[in-house]
Amino acid sequence: MNDDRERQTRLASLAHCKGLGEKVYDDMYEAHSFSQASGCYSDAKEFFYEAIRLADELGLTEEANSLGKRLDHIKGVFRSQFAQ
Repeated sequence: MNDDRERQTRLASLAHCKGLGEKVYDDMYEAHSFSQASGCYSDAKEFFYEAIRLADELGLTEEANSLGKRLDHIKGVFRSQFAQ
């Protein structure tokens, strides 16, 4: 029972990190300076790295791979649209 509760907590944390990562990615487009965009990008990376870590710990290989691809996409967008 305790293991199930812990797994549910980790799944909720995974969903939360994913959601926050997507939110700050969206915020990156609303940034009014390179500095703001860079901060959003940094936050997005951290949230996605944490989500990937949680997915790996939970044995959710496909989810971890999907999150990794999403993170790669975000990195590519930042580099092509915001990097100086």
